[in-house]
Parts: sequence; structure tokens; C-alpha cells
Amino acid sequence: MKVFYKWILLSSVFLMGNCVVAQVTVTVKTIPANTPQTDAIFIAGNFNNWNPGDAKYKLVKTDSNYTITLPSGTGVGQYKFTRGSWPKVESTIGGANIANRSFTYSANLSIENNIAGWIDLLNSPADTASTALNNVSIISNSFYMPQLNRSRRVWIYLPSDYKNAITKRYSVMYMQDGQNLFDAKTSFAGEWGVDESLVKLEKAGDLGCIIVGIDNGGAKRINEYSPYGHVQYGSGEGKAYINFLVQTLKPFIDSAYRTYSDPKHTAIAGSSLGANISLFAALSYPQVFGKVGLFSPALYISDSLYDFAQKSAIDPGILAYYVAGSNESTTMVSNINKYNDLLKLKGFLAYNSSVVIHADGAHSEWFWKREFASAYQYLFTDVNPAYVKEFEGRLERNTNLVPNPASDYTEIKTWPFNKIKVLTDNGKEVFSAEVNAGYYKLDVSGFENGTYYVEFDFGRSKITKKLMVLHK
Repeated sequence: MKVFYKWILLSSVFLMGNCVVAQVTVTVKTIPANTPQTDAIFIAGNFNNWNPGDAKYKLVKTDSNYTITLPSGTGVGQYKFTRGSWPKVESTIGGANIANRSFTYSANLSIENNIAGWIDLLNSPADTASTALNNVSIISNSFYMPQLNRSRRVWIYLPSDYKNAITKRYSVMYMQDGQNLFDAKTSFAGEWGVDESLVKLEKAGDLGCIIVGIDNGGAKRINEYSPYGHVQYGSGEGKAYINFLVQTLKPFIDSAYRTYSDPKHTAIAGSSLGANISLFAALSYPQVFGKVGLFSPALYISDSLYDFAQKSAIDPGILAYYVAGSNESTTMVSNINKYNDLLKLKGFLAYNSSVVIHADGAHSEWFWKREFASAYQYLFTDVNPAYVKEFEGRLERNTNLVPNPASDYTEIKTWPFNKIKVLTDNGKEVFSAEVNAGYYKLDVSGFENGTYYVEFDFGRSKITKKLMVLHK
């Protein structure tokens, strides 16, 4: 018995000695001289869902330094310093936005930082020039949200030809975090440049799209973008927020502007938690939103969205576009793939979703700005002839049959497609199958030698590839 207890003691000591706690201490050594003495300094990052005024992440002042020890974690941490809100985020000494700071979790890591400037203390709003184009305007600075009993600023972008093409109607995309979409003056970490991107696309033949931007609720952002309650972040107001979009804002937009109001022409999009609530909206109201753009979705925050999809009837016709960076977090890519796979199991058509992952991607406005045009083009390809040829060209380039010529089989790798047909040189169909995947192994052992044409149905487009069968 003594031997047994001795073994337990030694094992415990061994485990304790080999248990690495990846704890990080962050210190701010210097702050700008014009920092108000009464203001607290906070750290906001991917470890607290980028909450700029989280009381648990307030730095403690010790002598001339500000310090905080973060909870243990793994992977890469990204962060910025604020004085309690995003309009009071740190900046360069000249007032420019800075990239996210980052570190890799490791045992007893200490990081020293210097804050060069605060974005709100350099220039007064009157001195800061707006970067929004002339076709961007504010519908209201206080658009009433009856479902939440509060008001919000709402922006609108109208296509360049809206005033002159008086009989023309347009698709509409509803986007979260409206203050970051068009204007560097109102953004907290750089604007998306949505207006500049769309003008450029319109000059290249795009039909144009109305963009409606809804400002986030500041301190209420997490609650409004969360459909369910959270132990750390409190009650979720996301269902009421989405009801505001569906029951109040969209009817107003459709009555006041020349829109196509059907789901095929209506998209919703957002980043991080804004992506979460956009996803919830599309799945909850497929009769309203037929397309959803998901920029770096914060799917890690709760299992509730997974449970919701698991228990709900999923409309297979929704178009979904995911885009993220592979190093944003340790679970970003796996969570996206997990959710996308879940929707497929629930009947989501594989060719109606696209997952785009970039190695250099970041949880930041500059990245989402860069990726906006591609997401927009994907989502509206089916209603915009300007993109059909380009889209089919991408499908052609990304569809491979190996080997070709084939004797026993050929492996097909492409974007997820719905159906496959094989036709002879004179147009006779010799094979067809439902696939709903991006990989297929085609057995050609029973085909005669000759030239065949393999037709791929991607739902919105079809392409044909030539296949030679040559038995040895």
C-alpha cells in the first residue's frame, strides 16, 4: 500500500512538473502624453472576442506601467489596446490605424508594448476628412429599432447609375458593422472600401448592388450579434436584431428604393460576430436572405449555432461564401469546415458554398477589404451576367481529369458539383450520376475507345471537359 501511495505522489509531481501553462503577461511601458489621466486602458483581442471595454481585460496601473496577465491559451493571440471603446483605439503617432499585435502562447511569456497614439485624440471629427464616395449616404443617424427599443445609424450605397437608370432595379446586400464599410473617418481599424470596390466592378460591367450598412451597437455589439445567451457575454439579442432587419429595415428599403426584394437578389454579410449573426439570419430566414457572406466567422464562441443548424430544416438553395486566414486562430479553419460539412449533411448543396482560406489572412479590416470583391462576385454570379463567363473560366481551369487518356478510371477533382454526365462524340449519353461533391472517381473500364465529353453541373453553371478513353 505504501508503494502504491508513493507511486501516486511521484506521478503527481511528474505531471505537475511537465504541465505547461501557456500564460502571457502583457505590459504597456509608455502611453501618449495626451492620454486623459482618468481613462483606463483595456486590451481587446481574439481571446475576449475583441470586446474593447471588457472589465476583465482592464490593465492594472503599477508605477508608470500598465499590466495584465491573460488567461492561459494556445496558438496565436491577436490584440490591440483601447481606452474602453473602438473609437478610442490605439494608432500610430500620426493617427493611422495599426495592424493587430500578435504573440504565440508559451509558458511564462512576457510582452512589453508602447502605445504611440490614440486615434480620437489627434484630430477633431471636423478636421478629419471623410473617405466615403458621393454615392454613399446616411439614411438616418437614429433609425428606430422597435424590436430592441433603441436607435442606430444606417448607411446606404447606391450604384453609380442609380439616379439616371430610373427603371432599373438592384440586388441588395445588408452588412453588419456599418461604420467600417465606407468611411475611414468612422471606422475603428480601417474601412473596407466597399464603395470603391463596387464602383470599380461597375466600370468593368457589374450590374450594381445596393449596400445597406447597419452600425454595430458599440457596447451592445456582442449581445446584438449573438442569437443565444453566453456565460461570459450575457444575454443574446441576436434574434431581436435579425427581426429588426427582416420586419422593419428591409421593408423600408424595398419601399424607398428600387430593389429586387426576392432572396435570390438579397444577401447578408459580416465579419467575426457579424458573420455569425449573418449566418443565423440566412438559416432562419431563407425566404428573405438567399446569400450570405461570412468573413472570419467567430464560430468558436458557442456551440449554439451548431445546435441550431442540427435541429433546423436547412434550405438547400442558400449561397454561402466563407473566407478566413489559416492563422487567425487554431480553430478558425476547422470550425468553418465543420459547419460547412454539417450544412451539407442537412441537405445544403455542396456547389452552393465556397470556402476560401488564405495563409496571410488576418482578423482585420484590411483583409476583409481585400476579399470583399471576390465574395460579392461569387454571391451574385447567378444574377449578374458579367460574371458568368469569368466564373465558368475558373471552373474550367480548376477541373482536372487524371489520367486523361484513361483506360480503367479517371479521378475528377474540381469545385463541388451536383451532377455528371458522359456523352459520346455524337452526343449519346452513356453515363450520369448525382455527385454533390468536389471529387469523383469515374469508372471507364466499360467504355469503348474514343473521345467523350464529361459535362459538370455546378448548379449555376455547366462546363464540359474532353476525355479520351484508350484501353491498353
